[in-house]
Amino acid sequence: MLARISCALSLLSLGSAAAAPRTFMIDSSASSIRLHVGKTGLVSFAGHEHEVVARSVEGEVDADFEDLSRSAVEVVVDASSLTVRAEGEPEGDPPQIEQAMKGRQVLDAKRFPDIRFRSQQVTAKGLSPGSYQLTVAGDLLLHGAVHRIDLKDDVLTGTGKFVLKQTDFGIEPTTAAAGLVKVEDGVTVSFRIVARAKGT
Repeated sequence: MLARISCALSLLSLGSAAAAPRTFMIDSSASSIRLHVGKTGLVSFAGHEHEVVARSVEGEVDADFEDLSRSAVEVVVDASSLTVRAEGEPEGDPPQIEQAMKGRQVLDAKRFPDIRFRSQQVTAKGLSPGSYQLTVAGDLLLHGAVHRIDLKDDVLTGTGKFVLKQTDFGIEPTTAAAGLVKVEDGVTVSFRIVARAKGT
């Protein structure tokens, strides 16, 4: 299945831009991806929402500062690293929610261990020297399905947000209370990606 997701992000380049294309490796310790999982249904007031964070974010950015449209982005998240934040959750619930999220009915993380985004198109708008507004379009591989997403010299920082629908990837949102409480199909993904030039 091929579909498209679109996200806009702000890219800050520190220092003077080098003329030649450069490769930056994503710094997992400085990067973050968060997912907000909402709820819906007739008795949704009885359920609660979840905040999920990715503990493992890897990949690289090939940046061409002379023509940012020739740049490329690849981000890989280890599905097994997704963790439900305990804040706001009933005691003892996060491990059960994680188990269900990574299980066969949702992510099936053992069968599909990687969540991978690979850009296919980048468009850029300069905001100020060294700062750009980018729209990144590419393919998101999740749960074995590919969905199209229309989304510093030594350090690149990108931030942004987009919504993805679970059903686009063949995932049926989880239900409870005989279907009266249901996880929303749309999951809001917000991210902060920090990438450092190779060798720094």
